[in-house]
Amino acid sequence: MRLWLVRHGPTHARTLIGRTERPADLSDTAALGRLAAALPDAPVVSSDLGRARATADALARGRPRLADVRGLREFDYGAWEDRPFAEFDGPLSRAFFERPGDVAPPGGESWNAVERRAVAAVDALAADHAELIAVAHFGVILILWARAAGLPPAAALAQPVEPLSLTRIDWAPPRAHYANRCP
Repeated sequence: MRLWLVRHGPTHARTLIGRTERPADLSDTAALGRLAAALPDAPVVSSDLGRARATADALARGRPRLADVRGLREFDYGAWEDRPFAEFDGPLSRAFFERPGDVAPPGGESWNAVERRAVAAVDALAADHAELIAVAHFGVILILWARAAGLPPAAALAQPVEPLSLTRIDWAPPRAHYANRCP
């Protein structure tokens, strides 16, 4: 399956947001138009979080719009959710970001947990679609990029993924084409 990953529109949050609902700023209609024009005529799916749903709806433009997929939602940051980075900086947060794997925020999800659910979600979608546009989040896009590029999680975290950027991968066999393109 060809997978076109789009990061939702900017939220302008200055905190760590995963499951927290923040609206996407979709006021840059020129950027949305360029992004929509760069995408193929393929079905559009998104995470079930509002910022991804709204972005997917804005990009659909006559493309089939599939039901939202919970497996594509951003990390649950648990006790760190919606807090500034400075408030939880310490050995655990440094391990979470520097050695992603099984380390998780208190009450939150690890890289490996999110990877399991995101990969399962994309596997299920790949069973029915040869090409797909998926509007998701920074963490999920990095996880899928790392899988396609054959990168360890820590190396993937160095890859920027800007709001309204496009990342293109093949799912099976996995192949990374490009990341963080802003058409």
